[in-house]
Amino acid sequence: MLTLYNAKIYTVDQVKPTASAITIRDGKIIAVGSDAKIRAEFEGRGTHLDMHSQPVIPGLIDAHIHLEHYALGLQKVDCETSTRQECLRRVAERLRRTPPGNWIMGHGWNQNSWSDGFGTADELDAIAPDHPVFLTAKSLHAAWVNTAALRLAGVTNETPDPYGGLLGRDPQGRLTGILLESAMLLVSRVLPETSVAAVAQAFREVQPILWQMGLTGVHDYDQRRCFSALQELHAQGELRLRVVKGIPLEDLPHVVALGLRSGFGNDFLRIGSVKAFADGALGPQTAAMLQPYEGDLENKGMLLLDTEELSERGRLAVEHGLSLAVHAIGDRAIHEVLNAFSNLRAYERTLTPKPKNLLRHRIEHVQVIHPNDAHRLSELGVIASMQPIHAPSDMLMADRHWGKRAALSYAWRTQLNHGAVLAFGSDAPVESPNPFWGIHAAVTRQRLNGSPGPEGWFPEQRLTVLEAVQGFTLGAAYAAGMEDRLGRLSPGFLADLVVLDTDPFTCPPEHIPEIKPLATMLGGEWVFQK
Repeated sequence: MLTLYNAKIYTVDQVKPTASAITIRDGKIIAVGSDAKIRAEFEGRGTHLDMHSQPVIPGLIDAHIHLEHYALGLQKVDCETSTRQECLRRVAERLRRTPPGNWIMGHGWNQNSWSDGFGTADELDAIAPDHPVFLTAKSLHAAWVNTAALRLAGVTNETPDPYGGLLGRDPQGRLTGILLESAMLLVSRVLPETSVAAVAQAFREVQPILWQMGLTGVHDYDQRRCFSALQELHAQGELRLRVVKGIPLEDLPHVVALGLRSGFGNDFLRIGSVKAFADGALGPQTAAMLQPYEGDLENKGMLLLDTEELSERGRLAVEHGLSLAVHAIGDRAIHEVLNAFSNLRAYERTLTPKPKNLLRHRIEHVQVIHPNDAHRLSELGVIASMQPIHAPSDMLMADRHWGKRAALSYAWRTQLNHGAVLAFGSDAPVESPNPFWGIHAAVTRQRLNGSPGPEGWFPEQRLTVLEAVQGFTLGAAYAAGMEDRLGRLSPGFLADLVVLDTDPFTCPPEHIPEIKPLATMLGGEWVFQK
């Protein structure tokens, strides 16, 4: 038994929002209250720790992360640079310690941040004639490759664009080395295979990094190999994050055949939603829009799933107890997905036996929504799974490519006011998984340097600190179907908590990104202590 006292505990429980002491036994919270009450009740029993007035909050949950991409990405060239030349310099630096013929992998470039736009295969060829190069964009919806990589993949100027993708070409029809959406698969399929054991080892190394950020749980949206690696860790008793595992849409028939349902598993590893993609992303201008992108009247993005197809695929999932998590960024994609969810809600009501609870369907990102659709997530009981950190990162691109439509982009206040459940994440490695950066973005709608100004970008969408924290706690727990034991510090709940060096509820908002956990507890055990 462990009692923490003399603490500033923010329970995120509206019945008892604050306390100064908490007692934990067998991995669960058994009492929360004042020092006098808790110490009197448990005096002489177990260990008592003086917290010296440090703030304590529930363990934070990243409701949208690509765990394998993030873990393996720490080993790649960091391509998130302010200039294309700096990205090329970093690639050249990695080349010097990589044997010829070996792949050079990188992640994080964003042509919108470069004055000269997209890179070319010729530029990579000039520094890497003997190494195939594969660099993924920050959005994960585009890649930049060299000629050696295209050659190994058998991709030529005559290769047609695949369904749902585009091969970048110059005016003469020559490949430029830029691959959009599903065109990335033409090259990624020939990348060296990473073993399940290697991914599991990467997870061992990344867990402490996430604990030090205050994360005790994640909702993962990577592929089958990631699930295998997580199971390996879990079987060996080394999985020390609570993981809700998304299932790729292409694996739906296998999942149905096995009889798996959303929520199957335990408190450390459980089945989440079936993940589908309705469109692309803002960065490469492939998010599906109702009207063209500003300055590009021929481009409305790429719709990958329409209402009819998503409804058809979704019925199979719903019939077998599987919720859907649908990536939708552009206003047209969101409109189509909401229409499909309306169809699926009607279908759920016809099922026999009737489900006890509606499935926890989600839209991932909800980055720009049409005003006529803004209320529909709440009405349909669809969770708004959003990433606050995207707003300051993307604001210049959103203004440039969406114009006036950007007023309803990253509009978490609008969703909250309509009554939708917000579940917050990072989309790492697209952004940092540091949840305090996300909380800062939600509260200020500013970049870390304070731009675009004191009021932030579209300040009417700002949240309070409590509302932002709830997105990383209560909302994420609800999306996982675990709101009865995760997301707040209350008796009977799992003892997942974080001790902080600074109080996010009282410090100036500009200091929130600098907050550091002093200790992180998972199920009553300290997994990190500074």
